[in-house]
Amino acid sequence: MAFDFKKEYKEFYMPANTPAVVTVPKINYIAVRGKGDPNEEGGAYKQAIGVLYAVAYTLKMSYKTEYKIKGFFEYVVPPLEGFWWQDGAGSIDYADKSSFHWISAIRLPDFVTQTHFDWAVMQATKKKKLDCSMAEFLTVDEGLCVQIMHHGSFDDEPKTIAIMDAFLSEHGYVNDMDDRRLHHEIYLSDARKVAPEKWKTVIRHPIRKA
Repeated sequence: MAFDFKKEYKEFYMPANTPAVVTVPKINYIAVRGKGDPNEEGGAYKQAIGVLYAVAYTLKMSYKTEYKIKGFFEYVVPPLEGFWWQDGAGSIDYADKSSFHWISAIRLPDFVTQTHFDWAVMQATKKKKLDCSMAEFLTVDEGLCVQIMHHGSFDDEPKTIAIMDAFLSEHGYVNDMDDRRLHHEIYLSDARKVAPEKWKTVIRHPIRKA
């Protein structure tokens, strides 16, 4: 599927305030894996974000260097995303943030290959003086999912998820999360600049027919 945010944005990045079923195409990401409280100052999650953006902007600005990517066109870096889970938990316990496992990610344009990615990791490490070796080229095939726009703090997500679950029950679907198909969030607000009550987050869960 072509990387065309003008075409895809409404369907995959601006869902309604009510649940909707979507089929998500296979997508490539810059990704960093980790564990622990994402709010910890100087913690692994904050470090991961720095690595992601270092690699993302190295790729975005590659056209200004001698390194040329076939099929490249100028684009806006997509929003930050996150895949989340906890060991042995059928659902997310928001009160126990220290037990979170996460994959923090930024979507890649389709023209970026593993070779281009590897170049960007080396360049970012050299130019930014930041070890970006933890970054990986990750392909995710989510397939059939339910998603909704959540408004407000992350700690208030259970209320929105309850609405999603009720929708699934009414329409003959069930959640289908496992070690590959995960609770997925897409962050459309800059938490550093926007008050929590105004945050917008896409929540996406993998599903199957009941």
